[in-house]
Amino acid sequence: MRISRFEQDERIKYGFYFDNYLVEVGAAAHAYSQATGEIADLSQMSCILELLPPCGTLAAEAENVAAWLTANEASADLKIFVDTIRLLVPIARPNKLFLLAGNYSAHVQEGGEPGIERAETFPYVFMKPPSTTLTNPGQPIEIPKVNPNEIDWELELAIVIGKQGKHITEADALDYVAGYTVVNDISDRAFHPFPNRKERSRDAFFDWMHGKWHDSFCPCGPCIATPVTIPNPQALELKLSLNDELRQDSTTALQVFPVAAVIEFISQSITLEPGDIISTGTPDGVGKTTGTFIKAGDTLHAHISSIGTLTSPVINEA
Repeated sequence: MRISRFEQDERIKYGFYFDNYLVEVGAAAHAYSQATGEIADLSQMSCILELLPPCGTLAAEAENVAAWLTANEASADLKIFVDTIRLLVPIARPNKLFLLAGNYSAHVQEGGEPGIERAETFPYVFMKPPSTTLTNPGQPIEIPKVNPNEIDWELELAIVIGKQGKHITEADALDYVAGYTVVNDISDRAFHPFPNRKERSRDAFFDWMHGKWHDSFCPCGPCIATPVTIPNPQALELKLSLNDELRQDSTTALQVFPVAAVIEFISQSITLEPGDIISTGTPDGVGKTTGTFIKAGDTLHAHISSIGTLTSPVINEA
């Protein structure tokens, strides 16, 4: 099952996602009930988490309706084509937005550092401010005025947490997952505030971190795919294109720390809550390797198999 949050006629709605069209969940449930004789009512839900495992009260009904829709293509009157509505970030206001650095050895190597093995290190976790960095599918990435140079892409698989937990074991971690989505961790590679500053030992680290925080620097979507759709998050293809040119082509099988290990690590010190987003790092193929960076007029297409494509045009900050 893939679920999207979208805006239509100035109303926020939820729909089953089928790449180029959606079916609104209430209308889908009504059609399902009429066709099968089984009662399903998804019309009163107010939050996407209600439709998602492991704790969503309507999750089982939603999966049944989604399976029926997949087997029986929706009638034309139920289809809402994506180009007629506005897709939104799947989780409206996550409490926490975590991201990982250096979770693919080949990406570490393309940055000029030695490859890493899981036994030798730990996950490098940082955060972005969700209210200003999360950006809807189709909404522009803004090249910041403060530094318009060396703005780069990073395609990543993101986890959506569905159940509160702390000290979660790797063995149990996937039981806390509501689903998965696509994130593009946009990065300012050359942010260097106050160029006449007196250099300090930690300047490079904070330059790197501050370069992650610009407005619009975390496109997310177009949907959430549940664990029924993605039973193994370590078997997904990742492909990113700049305009029509393929730039990243990898698989989550190459993660140093798999999804379950990332959840275990973060939850040892921080309570994870429903709706929290954890983006699990990017593979090799970022623009810095070849000196290719995004500019106004470009379009990024970030695709993960079984989820979909997150498209982001690029403009200059007004």
